[in-house]
Amino acid sequence: MTFKCKRSARRKRSISLILLLCFLVVPVSAHAESTVPTAPSTKSIATNTTSEAVQIPAVGSLHLKLKSAVLIEPSTGQVLLSTNADTAYAPASMTKLMTGYIVEDKVKNKQISWDDVVTVKENASKTIGSRVFLAKGEKHTVKELFTAMVVHSANDAAVALAEYVSGTEKDFVKRMNEEAKRMGMTNTSFINTTGLDRSDMPIPFRPEEKGENMMSAMDIAKLVTYMLQDHPDFLEVTSIQSYKFRASDKEPLVNTNWMLESNKQNTKLKQYAYEGLDGLKTGFTDRAGYCFASTAERDGMRLISVVMGTESTAERFTETKKVLDFGFNHFEVRQVAAGDSVAKGVEKVPVVKGKQTEAPVVTEQAVDFLVPKGTDTSQLSLKTSVTLEELTAPFDAGTKAGTITFTYQGEGMDKVQEKTVNLVTAEKMKKAGWFRLMLRSIREGFRSLFW
Repeated sequence: MTFKCKRSARRKRSISLILLLCFLVVPVSAHAESTVPTAPSTKSIATNTTSEAVQIPAVGSLHLKLKSAVLIEPSTGQVLLSTNADTAYAPASMTKLMTGYIVEDKVKNKQISWDDVVTVKENASKTIGSRVFLAKGEKHTVKELFTAMVVHSANDAAVALAEYVSGTEKDFVKRMNEEAKRMGMTNTSFINTTGLDRSDMPIPFRPEEKGENMMSAMDIAKLVTYMLQDHPDFLEVTSIQSYKFRASDKEPLVNTNWMLESNKQNTKLKQYAYEGLDGLKTGFTDRAGYCFASTAERDGMRLISVVMGTESTAERFTETKKVLDFGFNHFEVRQVAAGDSVAKGVEKVPVVKGKQTEAPVVTEQAVDFLVPKGTDTSQLSLKTSVTLEELTAPFDAGTKAGTITFTYQGEGMDKVQEKTVNLVTAEKMKKAGWFRLMLRSIREGFRSLFW
């Protein structure tokens, strides 16, 4: 009798333990699943301290002799120098940057080909100014006309290309204005493809609407940024020193850009040759003065400079040198976070149903910012905003676990720089077995009861 009573007591205790486990497992499992929010969570973390400011000289110390100028670093959009940059002036042949952009776009989208043959029409044959003296009915490839337009600033080549692409220059100009609006060029308007004044256009082909070509230095810099981003091969043409347009031509066309780095071997132009400079476009009319939109790259940093309204051919290059020197002497692109690195404050993220409850995460790519030259990047005042996503095992290494956005504003810079990169898992994670998940649920259940 005693034996039966003891066995009955043990059986009752076993049943009670099983009921307790069942009670804990069901609701507590649900609790454990919710430890990672179903909607993304965001938190901000301030990192490091402010570094000692590097002194940037005032723009006035450059004593620029021009109507307007701007200097930008295109990867960040940072404006490093600005003088009347939002005031619209006559752009002269810098207009052809937009003409060239649209032609490049048409080729890229396979709507035309570089090898297409263009038959010159009346409008192009009567266009004056810088030109290659195209005759009505003359035939050239798109590439030949494009190169003449870019290297020699040939107005007649620009008109011939426009008429080939759109049928008439007027219809092409409509596209130019549409593109300017899309690019956010708020102080720009076009009446032709060349940059000539209205009074210098062939009379039958002048637009009915009043006005002239007008662009601001900032708008030209925006256009160049789009060109470098969408059509980087444009620099292959802008860096050509000379080009023989016709086999019968006695002399080749000479690039109007004296600052090409390759000119350092040219006895006449070596004084203007600028390290790293490979483009882009000069311009001149009586109304515009001497202008130049340029770009140069040194030590992994590319800058875009625009100067408008200088008083001589040489001066547009000497003033450009001042502007570019200001950028390269005082700023640099520096890495502030390496790829595959751990971001402070988000070393790990929660995981549902994994062998481990957390997974280490790293940045998917490096983060670079434009900073004053000589800045100690380890002491930059950076802010990070982190958005985490729910991770459920199993998953592979490299799985996106969220994003981290770095922000920084430096001395002498007008904009807050911001870059967002993915946070990815550093390791593979397997799914936990049912027994481990059950024990984890029990543990979490007890924790919730007693805390």
